[in-house]
Amino acid sequence: MTKSPDDSRLELLQGTLDMLVLRTLQWGPRHGHGIGQTIRAQSDDLLRVETGSLYPALHRLEKRGWLASEWGVSEANQRAKYYRLTEDGKAQLLRERDRWSQLVHAIGRIMNPAPAGDE
Repeated sequence: MTKSPDDSRLELLQGTLDMLVLRTLQWGPRHGHGIGQTIRAQSDDLLRVETGSLYPALHRLEKRGWLASEWGVSEANQRAKYYRLTEDGKAQLLRERDRWSQLVHAIGRIMNPAPAGDE
């Protein structure tokens, strides 16, 4: 059986897209397509955010006050909505990073349990 190019891609865990969007915008304002491209590039092409997931996430984060947006002109000289992290968004990103660290630690304990007697 041959592997399709999509076989090596990873599915995002529910709830991680918001954290990835917030983290991406920590590096500066970006338009939606640029956010998706950054996530893809930073993950070595393992994570691809579909338009149908990205834009609802951006609207949800903006509604929560974690992002602000304004219209601008893209590198391709097209009108685009640029998103930036708000102060509340920066605080939320810190909370998300803490939660993510706890999740990774907990999963690591299950996947790589300490040998008996080491606890």
